[in-house]
This record gives sequence, structure tokens and C-alpha cells, in this order.
Amino acid sequence: MDAFAGVWRPAGIAIGESKHEPPGGHQVPEYVEELCDYINENWNENSAIHLASVVMWRLNWIHPFTEGNGRTSRAASYLVLCAKEGALFPGTETIPEQIVANRKPYYEALECADERYERERHINKDSVKEMEQLLGAMLAKQLKGAFDKANSA
Repeated sequence: MDAFAGVWRPAGIAIGESKHEPPGGHQVPEYVEELCDYINENWNENSAIHLASVVMWRLNWIHPFTEGNGRTSRAASYLVLCAKEGALFPGTETIPEQIVANRKPYYEALECADERYERERHINKDSVKEMEQLLGAMLAKQLKGAFDKANSA
């Protein structure tokens, strides 16, 4: 069991094979607050896919915990998607399950957002466009699974 489970990581951390170096542990609360502010301030103006994409990318970028950051970002992103739409989406092979089954497009979308943020130094409508495309396609696949099930004998 991780001694820091459920609390912000206290120090720096490296992410496996990623080029990204997360901010220092002392910056985690500030960046999490900035993420929450972005979601709250943009809740009415932006789509559920955009907000879920920002949560997915930014939690991975912050990497606030010593363990479980990927699972946390996938769960939080899916929660934002469902909350914004006021629905628990039907269908098998949910977005988080699809990501776990094939992580490569997910990692690529994260890296695109990282690179864009490095250039622009702020979050905007275009920050996560590849992640939006990925999550949109995954949601369509999930809903198609629900349709296929409903349409079968």
C-alpha cells in the first residue's frame, strides 16, 4: 500500500517512458485548483467532450499522486462527461475500458496537448483537440455497443 494514498504527492515524480516532467510536489495544489477553476468557469460555454478532455489531460499533466494517476484521470474525466450531460452513458466497453485496451492513441493525445501547452502556456479551446477527437470516437463506440445490444435478439 502506498503511504501517500489519497494525498497529493510530496515531491517530484517521473512518468515511465513519457517525455513529460510533472511539476514539483509543492505546485500540485495550485495546478489542481487551476484545473477546477477552468472546469467551473467553462462549464456552461464548452462541450462535455471538451471538459472531459481537459480533465483527462491536465490530471495526467499534473500527476498529483504517487500512484494511480491514469486511473484517476480516466475516472474523473468520465465523471465530468456524464455529469455535464446529466446521464450515465450506456454501452459496453466504456471510454475508460477502451483506453486501457489500447493506450497508444491516448498517450499520443496526451503528448499533443503537452506540446501545445508548452508553446502556448495556457489552456484554451484548442489545447486538447486530439483528446476531444479520441474521446468523441470512443463515446460513439460505447453508444454503438448499447445500440447493438438493444437491437439484437
